[in-house]
Formats: sequence, C-alpha cells, structure tokens
Amino acid sequence: MEYAIEVEGLSKHFGSYAAVDNISFSVPKNKIFGFLGPNGSGKSTTIRMLCGVLLPTAGNLRVLGKDVKTNTDFVRQNLGYMSQKFSLYEDLSVEKNLDFYAGIYGLNKSAREVRKRELLSMAKLEGREKQIAGHLSGGWKQRLALGCAMIHRPQLMILDEPTAGVDPISRREFWGIIRELADQGTSFLITTHYMDEAERCDLIGFIYNGKIIGDVVSPIHLLEQERAKGIEDVFVRYVDRMNKEESSPGIGGYNA
Repeated sequence: MEYAIEVEGLSKHFGSYAAVDNISFSVPKNKIFGFLGPNGSGKSTTIRMLCGVLLPTAGNLRVLGKDVKTNTDFVRQNLGYMSQKFSLYEDLSVEKNLDFYAGIYGLNKSAREVRKRELLSMAKLEGREKQIAGHLSGGWKQRLALGCAMIHRPQLMILDEPTAGVDPISRREFWGIIRELADQGTSFLITTHYMDEAERCDLIGFIYNGKIIGDVVSPIHLLEQERAKGIEDVFVRYVDRMNKEESSPGIGGYNA
C-alpha cells in the first residue's frame, strides 16, 4: 500500500514541554484523513512538521514516500496548505489571486491559464473572475482559497479548519468538492471541530495533549467498535480514559 503520510515516533519539545509526544500513524494515498483534537492538542505543531516548516525533536515522517527532513523541496512542491484564515489578497480580484499563487509556484503562462480555468470550474467561480476577493462571502472565499492552494496540482492537501465560520450550506458544498477531488486522486489531511464533518472522512485519528488516542480507523468502524451514536461521544470517552490512566498511581502520566 502507498501512503500519503507516514509518521513514526514523532515528537516536538519546546523546552520541557512536549507539544507532540511520540506519535505514530499512517494515511494511505487518495484518502480523506480527519485529524481531530481540541485547541492546543498538537495538531498545528504536527502539521508544521509535515510541511517542513518545523523540525521534529525526534522521530520520522514521510510525505508521499519521501523523508520530509531530507526532501523538503519535493514535499513543498507536492503539498498544498489551506488555513482557516483563507490566505487571500482581499484587495485583488479572484483571477489575480490565482495568478499570484501560480507565480509563486513557477507556472508558466500557458500552464497558468489552463489551471485557472480548471480551478474556476471546480470552485464554481466562473463569472466571478473580476470580483474583488474581499467582497466575496465566506463560502466563496473558502472555494477561492482552496483553488489557490491547489494551483500547482499538489498530491497532498492539508486543510486546517477550512470551514470555520462558514455557513452550513457552504460547508456541505465544500465537502462535496473535497470528496470529488479525493476520488480523482488527491489525498487530504483535514482538521475540524465539526463532528458531522469528521464522519465524512475516510479515516479519523484523535490527538490529545500531544498524544494519539486510539487507532486511525474509519468513522463507521469506530462507531461500531465503541457502540457510540456519534464521533463526539467517542472522543469524550477516549479523553476520559486517557485522563484516568494518567492520574493512576504507577502510570507514567503528568502526575507521576
């Protein structure tokens, strides 16, 4: 099996604080992986290491079969990143935003024009090319941001809370686009606080206090395994179990 992401024994320490603590997981190619956890759990630190922006304290990580530490340029050329803040130039038009990101990734004029048409169609932004990005609604900004992040045809997309603050209809339409792209061969790592979105993923994994809780499995398998009604119930159970283990005498938790 080919993997989009392989993480083994990964840790990141800031002084004595372990933001990420010896985590391991793998994500097959062409899958949507939901990376779930509360704020401060270690999600963003893990993402920064996957992107090659932050060096790990220990462990190994591979993206698309390449060691991130020794193949940073390859990883950056084949990875797309979209944050919840929608990294757009709001005083530029839809088209100019796409042109700007195409320039960053070195697309020539002919490749840029072909790719722009494809992305405008994907995001259903045709007819809005001249509209100023800052005047778009949250849902339209979201689609444009996704198009900008995908301008260079990345094999792996990392979306960090991409639907935060977006209305339910736009969220649903956005996930329709994500599913279509995954079916066409793009791999995704997505963080979200919406548990209904987590259930749309092919695989999900939980992180809490810098540690992976449980296994990376499909939402359906997880719900059946835990006999739970929803993903949120499962996460609460995991956290309760972890807190009990860490507070028990003789177990190497925070109170040991």
